[in-house]
Order: sequence, then C-alpha cells, then structure tokens
Amino acid sequence: MKYDPIKHHRRSIRLRGYDYAQAGTYFVTIVAHDRECPFGEIGDGGMALSRAGRTVQHAWLDLPNHYPHVILGEFVIMPNHVHGIIILMDQPVGRGGSVSGEIPLRSQAYSDPGVLPDRAETRPYTWKCHGLPEIVRAFKSFSARRINAMRHTPGAPAWQRNYYEHIVRNDEELARIRKYIRDNPLKWEVDRENPAGG
Repeated sequence: MKYDPIKHHRRSIRLRGYDYAQAGTYFVTIVAHDRECPFGEIGDGGMALSRAGRTVQHAWLDLPNHYPHVILGEFVIMPNHVHGIIILMDQPVGRGGSVSGEIPLRSQAYSDPGVLPDRAETRPYTWKCHGLPEIVRAFKSFSARRINAMRHTPGAPAWQRNYYEHIVRNDEELARIRKYIRDNPLKWEVDRENPAGG
C-alpha cells in the first residue's frame, strides 16, 4: 500500500503537556487489530474467553510483576477489545497494598506474587517509574507475542496501533467507569466495537 500523508498521519490522542508517568488513575481501552474478535464470545450476559482471551487476561494480570508501581483496577475482556483501570503509584507497591522501598526477588518458577518462599531474598530496588504509554505497550507486546506463538503467526499484529485513555479525576467518575466496565458485556449488541452491530 502506498503511503498517503492524509490517511496515514498518526495524530496523538494524549493530552498535550500531561506527564503520563505521574501517579494517577487511568481508564484505558485497547482494541484488537482490524476489530477482529479473537478473545471469545458474549453469551448469557457474560464473556466466555477463548484461548487468546485467556492469554490477554494473563498478560494484564502479570503487569504488576513487571511494573512494581502499578495497581490494577476493574478490567473486562470483550470479543475484540479490553477496558481496564491502571493506577500508577509514585513508589513501588509492597505486599498487602503498602508502599515499600524493597521488592522481593522471586525466581520465575515461583509464580504466586502474594506469598514469598521461606527464604525469599530481598534487596534495595532501584526502579524507574514507567509511564502509562510504556505499560500499555508492554501489555500489547506480551500478549501479542503469546497469541502469535499460539497461532504460529510470528510478527502478526494483534492490536490496533494506538489506544484510548482517560485520566480519572475523582471518586464519582471512578465509580461510573467501574460500572461501565462491569456492564460492558451486557451492552455488546450496541457496542460501537461490535462488527455485527454497534
């Protein structure tokens, strides 16, 4: 396909001048490539995840293991997109929700992030406060790599190039967004991302 500067111009949808690495609560929507529906099907008001959908779920839930300043909020996987709340702290989050300057070192074989083995090693941890764009990029990369390995389609796009984000400004707005995420499967028939209707 020939490059068309009007059609292929990528305009940033980020808020100009806003530091997306600062502590805050963010609502994100990430859509599958070409709005395909690889993540499962809606039935009886709920979402039945496919293998690709379970892979996406695992990549999402694994984010705090890679980014110790991330807390995950409400989350839903739809047939061709995900909605989720990401909370960025200004320090690493310790076990039990407390903030800590030490992070336990765990081997890859030990997968439960909530409980440490008896002789878990800890050390002072130097870390970088990654911003929302890096965290979303990592989520998309981790999940796409696993989906492509499963499908035997290395390098194939799994997600659209950008994502939608919204800075959550107060508790009232957060409550509305949480409800929207929880109720999303019930509204699939009229969802604008639904290729069969919307």
